[in-house]
Amino acid sequence: MTRLSTHDAIITGAGPAGTSVALTLARRGWAVAIVEKSVFPRRKVCGEYISASNLALLEQLEIGEAWRANAGPEIRRVGFFSGETCAEAPMPPTKDGPCEKKDGFGRALGRDILDCLLLQAARSAGVEIFQPCRAVAIDRDGDMQMVRIQAGNETTMLRAPVIVAAHGSWEPGPLPSQIGKTNRPSDLLGFKAHFTGSSLAPDLMPLLVFPGGYGGMVLADHGRLSISCCIRRDMLARLRKQPNHQSHLSAADAVSRHLMESCRGVRDALESAHADGPWLAAGPIRPGIRSCYERDIFRVGNAAGESHPIIAEGISMALQSGWLLASELASAPSGSAGLQAAGRRYEAAWKALFSTRVHAAAAIAGIALRPGSASLMAAIVRNFPQALTLGAQLSGKTKPVPGFV
Repeated sequence: MTRLSTHDAIITGAGPAGTSVALTLARRGWAVAIVEKSVFPRRKVCGEYISASNLALLEQLEIGEAWRANAGPEIRRVGFFSGETCAEAPMPPTKDGPCEKKDGFGRALGRDILDCLLLQAARSAGVEIFQPCRAVAIDRDGDMQMVRIQAGNETTMLRAPVIVAAHGSWEPGPLPSQIGKTNRPSDLLGFKAHFTGSSLAPDLMPLLVFPGGYGGMVLADHGRLSISCCIRRDMLARLRKQPNHQSHLSAADAVSRHLMESCRGVRDALESAHADGPWLAAGPIRPGIRSCYERDIFRVGNAAGESHPIIAEGISMALQSGWLLASELASAPSGSAGLQAAGRRYEAAWKALFSTRVHAAAAIAGIALRPGSASLMAAIVRNFPQALTLGAQLSGKTKPVPGFV
């Protein structure tokens, strides 16, 4: 027998964007359900850095203390590693907000820990969690929408007037909110790994620029170094071919070797380090601004739009977009017209908060990916290291979240 469950809102995806929406709505009296396909804890391809501008929001979501207790050291310097160049500059501090504990600098926390903290907070707030379950269809049913979810051979129908897509943009699927994929040589594929025993300065987060890609490193929780990068599909294919050998390198081995050979700063940081688990891969990434409300479905996080990871703002945009949407939904009149108006207001608020950093990230990534540009960027940074501080400001790391100023 198929189960039927009715809610005020159904959210597909339990990452930072989805749980931000769920927590905010649940604490305002909404009956909320989250559908998450993966078992937690799970690792994700992600830079794992969270700007200090999110601290007031984390307090609102009631995980601020847990975040402080688990996250890595404050990141007070931004760096640049490319070829033999290793440069650094001050990270711009976030201005004091209304949060009682004034945290001026961001820190990094593994997604295996962060996502569990957020999901547990959502469960404690009364959110019904369907996990591991996969949403396989969304259909209109009068003023409501029906979401069919599956866990093994068991099917459940969830019913709600509000559907929120928080499933990201990297994985295609049958839902109308999911993005189709076509493979192109210029696609950027994401990779990520943790290491222990690294020698990277604990307060430094360097940008890595290498032929065919870019990345970043940061010291996260429990002494783990988090290193993540994006690399063009055609470059990765070339790197995997071994001259005079019939076999090919694995994608992870090829990326790891390329990073070490292309950036002295990476070699130095990992000289005595040990891998903490295997490399992860995902993508291709799809940077850009998408519709925030389409076909009666609201979108948050990467489903709404994403910046190039070169600016390390993915988690910030996810948390903040969830908060923006929940704020609009909580005050929206019931009915189709009210939801459509909320969708228009949310989209305007999303663009006001995020469009500058999306465009700035695209410009920086375009320069980094251009053949031969690594040497030019290195020369600029060596002579004008303050460009790194300016880049951090343009990326939105000091921009306050609306409602917390």
